[in-house]
Amino acid sequence: MRHLDRSRLRGLARALVGATMLGAMALTPALAQEVSLYGPAAENAVSGGRLNMGLLLEPPGLDPFHQAADARIRLTVLVYQGLFYEAANGTAAPLLAESYEVSEDGLVYTIKLRQGVTFHNGKTMTAEDVAYSYNYIRNPDNGSPGAGDFSMVENVEVVDANTVRFVLSARNSSLPMTLGNKYGGVVPAGTFDDETAKNRINSESVGTGPFKLVEFVPNSHVTLERHEGYWEAGMPYLDGIDFSILPNSASMLVALRNQRVDLVALSRPQDVQQVAGVPGLTVERWPSLAQTAIDLGSELKPLDDVRVRQAISLAVDKAEITRAAVGEYGTVLGTMTAGMQEAWGLPLDQVPMQGPDRDKAKALLAEAGYPDGFNLTLTTINGFDWMDPASVTLKEQLNEVGINLDIQRVDLGVWVNNFRSSQMGFTFNDWASQPDPNLLFYRHFHAKPDGADFRNWNNAEASALLDEGRAEPDPAVRKDIYNRYQMVMAESVPTIMLYSPDHVTVRSDKVQNFVQHPTGWYFGLARTFLAK
Repeated sequence: MRHLDRSRLRGLARALVGATMLGAMALTPALAQEVSLYGPAAENAVSGGRLNMGLLLEPPGLDPFHQAADARIRLTVLVYQGLFYEAANGTAAPLLAESYEVSEDGLVYTIKLRQGVTFHNGKTMTAEDVAYSYNYIRNPDNGSPGAGDFSMVENVEVVDANTVRFVLSARNSSLPMTLGNKYGGVVPAGTFDDETAKNRINSESVGTGPFKLVEFVPNSHVTLERHEGYWEAGMPYLDGIDFSILPNSASMLVALRNQRVDLVALSRPQDVQQVAGVPGLTVERWPSLAQTAIDLGSELKPLDDVRVRQAISLAVDKAEITRAAVGEYGTVLGTMTAGMQEAWGLPLDQVPMQGPDRDKAKALLAEAGYPDGFNLTLTTINGFDWMDPASVTLKEQLNEVGINLDIQRVDLGVWVNNFRSSQMGFTFNDWASQPDPNLLFYRHFHAKPDGADFRNWNNAEASALLDEGRAEPDPAVRKDIYNRYQMVMAESVPTIMLYSPDHVTVRSDKVQNFVQHPTGWYFGLARTFLAK
């Protein structure tokens, strides 16, 4: 097995220390040039051919403005593009932007745009399209789950045909990373003026990315083809990508062995073991900016009592859950994803309310009025294989402190609707972050209306620290602010971060130059080619 060992993971963390802290300032042209967009350029690449990738998780939709699921983001980063690219080393590298300047007070970003960019419909991109796209997503009335990330943007103005100006109401040291590829992207001005656009975007794309959408058939497949008018000369190498949506891991392994799929991502250690050493297949292991977590929605009693949430945190043995879920292919977390721990994480030995400490958990439950425990329902999501063994292990752990756990499984679309309506209850979660603490924490945990506060935490102290951290330009001061925020989060327990899963991919030997991005998103397919 080819893999990135712990020293390589620490190397990524060290890169993120410098790079994410540089993200608080303007990216210099020299640094921007060092970043290879989407992955390394290939030597002796062969153009042509179609790659078939197997998927266990079907995206609920392909709309980057209104659909929040990570299963959507993994694919749409190939179709839609923001102004910047979230490079694996933690920098925000110009993508549809060419360069930018920041005013002395940090409230105005003037961005020069890349010229010669065409949309999938053949129209040339201009500043009008960029201003429209970001003014649309920042307006909460338009229903984007990413609107909170842009709450400090007062307006996006057209300066000239190739220049836009972002005017902020408050400093935001992570704005370039915010203008990345998780939510939104640049689309033609007026795209959503048509009432049918939100549905139509699932059948035809209007982005600028290296691939465009041909067909999305739920429970079957997603078909992408090369954007012939793509602005980057010679890219992509592939003629197209066929994503096959498969019902379970067993069918995925059969498809791999029968060469019906060329590339898959696996999450279960037993699946990795079955294909390790199979001739013609290569297993690779990559570092991660993802996290699995237990979310505790305060709208659900008795989770509105902080003592109950603390008791649950103390009852949880994260290492045991990690072993049950992914074996050796994960890193146990405190309050930060593994890829960002060294740069931004509260030292693990300083994180409060970490279990297992079942005696203290029982004492807190008794103090909260539940000496005999209570019944609680855990929500898991169909298709997330790790959640099945993790839920069984969690049920056993909570049972030791008197909490009787029922387990309900729902489809991803149902879960996303509950998430967006802040009715999460007690649930597993699985999501990736761009490499900046503001983008990890602010929208999820800041009180409404500036944040989405999906877990109904409504913590004023935490919100004030998040405001402070987003505005602070000094990297060292910013790190201290986020350490204090993580102390509050760990003490009050709106979420319990469990582990960062290593990304494990299996490819046919004909698949060349694929690099898995640490977010888990499939940027690397834009640099992949098929050997003849």
